[in-house]
Amino acid sequence: MTGNKWTADDMPDQSGKVVVVTGANSGLGYETSLALARKGAHVVMACRSRERGETAVAQIRRQVPDASLELMLLDLADLTSIRQFTGEFQANHDRLDVLINNAGVMAIPYRQTADGFEMQFGVNHLGHFALTGRLIDLITQTDESRVVTVSSNMHKRGKIDFDNLNGEQDYSKWGAYGASKLANLLFAYELQRQLAAAGSNTISAAAHPGYAATDLQAKTGSRLQTIVMRFSNVVFAQSAAMGALPTLYAAAMPDVQGGDYYGPDGMGEMRGHPVKVRSNGASHDRETAVKLWPISAQLTGVTYLDGK
Repeated sequence: MTGNKWTADDMPDQSGKVVVVTGANSGLGYETSLALARKGAHVVMACRSRERGETAVAQIRRQVPDASLELMLLDLADLTSIRQFTGEFQANHDRLDVLINNAGVMAIPYRQTADGFEMQFGVNHLGHFALTGRLIDLITQTDESRVVTVSSNMHKRGKIDFDNLNGEQDYSKWGAYGASKLANLLFAYELQRQLAAAGSNTISAAAHPGYAATDLQAKTGSRLQTIVMRFSNVVFAQSAAMGALPTLYAAAMPDVQGGDYYGPDGMGEMRGHPVKVRSNGASHDRETAVKLWPISAQLTGVTYLDGK
């Protein structure tokens, strides 16, 4: 490490730790899983597709022959799948050191989850809200554990419209994405407040990758947009491995505190090495966070910590 140019090589040894990474088969999730496996963590790769998950596991094992990996199926667009995943995980594990809420969909045409939620809000926020809630007892029973939620610079364009959470009245795919990423931060910060109030030493932190080249940009809709995004990936974006660094820092470094938010150190937080950054004022609006929490609990049927 030169100066503050932190890389994954600077992570401390993760042997003995159990880490769940959602969306682990590609992009940021894959690079996060690879880096943690290199440092000795037991990585549970939570993937929607068994085939793509098995391919990712094989790719990591080619690079890290002694990697401790476990593939588990998880579809964050389906509350039943989340319930099955968490039940199976808790039946087979007595600890969870780090939960990395990474998976997501970005700027897609209007679709609904299996439970009728607008897909971006349903996967990016509600799916991870339910997943975290169903695992929170095990997480808090694990000493010095962490929940790391991956947001985006696009949270700055987001607004939580409580009268249109399902996007049925007026749907903008980029607006919905921004709202879901704002919800990620409102959740991460409120979770930290609730953990602190409960006297837990578990911490909730957040991160964003800047502009990283991942598969998400290839799934934003029209062919023209896809071509433009792919061109931007080549010209402007940093690699997924670089984009994963803020998440890895939040997940592993001893100086991380609850409520911290990490992103790249370059201009506009678009690229670079991880540093602590600050999200916008809306993400710190306690009134909105406190209102969003019980609505999320009601929609998912998952209540935890103070239960509000």
